[in-house]
Amino acid sequence: MEPQIQSDPILLGIETSCDESAVAILRYGTSTETEVLSSLVSSQIDLHRAYGGVVPEVASRNHALVLRPLVEQALEKASLQPHDIDAFAATRGPGLASSLLVGHSMAKALATASNRPFLSINHMEGHLLSPFLENHLFPGTLPHSKIPRHLALIVSGGHTMLIHTRGLGDYQLMGRTIDDAAGEAYDKVARMLELPYPGGPEIEKQALSGNPAAYQFPRSMPGDLNFSFSGLKTAVRYTLEKIEDHGQATPDLCASFQQAVIDVLVSKTLQATHESGCNLVTLSGGVSCNQAIRSALGGACRENGFEFLACPPHFSTDNAAMIAFAGLLKLQAGHLGNLTDDIDPNLSLYQEQSG
Repeated sequence: MEPQIQSDPILLGIETSCDESAVAILRYGTSTETEVLSSLVSSQIDLHRAYGGVVPEVASRNHALVLRPLVEQALEKASLQPHDIDAFAATRGPGLASSLLVGHSMAKALATASNRPFLSINHMEGHLLSPFLENHLFPGTLPHSKIPRHLALIVSGGHTMLIHTRGLGDYQLMGRTIDDAAGEAYDKVARMLELPYPGGPEIEKQALSGNPAAYQFPRSMPGDLNFSFSGLKTAVRYTLEKIEDHGQATPDLCASFQQAVIDVLVSKTLQATHESGCNLVTLSGGVSCNQAIRSALGGACRENGFEFLACPPHFSTDNAAMIAFAGLLKLQAGHLGNLTDDIDPNLSLYQEQSG
């Protein structure tokens, strides 16, 4: 017998796709917007900083250590017991297999023990939907069919994608990275400049005092809507070889590099928006925390007559609230999930939805 779902269900989501252990509990409201009852993230940045990047074995081991206490803390903060949860969700992919397995297995176990639905969530779909999580113009209380049609730019450490979103689960890929994603380029350039890990925030900080026109780095503009940042990364390396005092030049290098990334992101997004016929542009993913990118894209959208909606910074990096939100929308659309679902480290948002 399938479990019955309440009219205002409460869902617990778990996110362990990489090096962040996250748990969130959300309530889907029919008369008020979706309520975040708790959202906790246990960061592993300090553990991985010494290696200059994420070590999969270290990440999965730490997930296993902290996840159960994190679930207990999330329930306590929401003043709930496990039997109060109507459904459970976890990230299925994409991500590190060893990390995904920890959170996915935990959510399955909780769902099985309480006879509640379990939903596997695409990490990138969580990012894609996250701009609507705390938005009053398009609140999460809207029926799933009313997720507004829009052009989504998702910019994260491993992904740069333009998605024509026609509704929940109806996603058309318009452009993606063909080599380094924007966030990956940030991290690699930061390592060249000997900046601390993670590199994205450090480059943004340095760029504040730099001149974005100091160095004329290339803007890769293939004829289609795909992105390529490897040439930009290489140009920074060659420029560094000609500079004697790297420290003195760092702010200008960061500002010039960042401006090149911004120009490409804005240009491609506007082109995709025009081609898709959308009037709304959304921005999400970890790199969307970058204020220069948010400001530039938002300004360009307004100049072109488009609405612009960016994910709140606290839900831009990997978190479980976006996973729980996607799960709630699917639950309200009639999807009860399947306990036989397994992780997929290479899960593709658009292939999964169109297949």
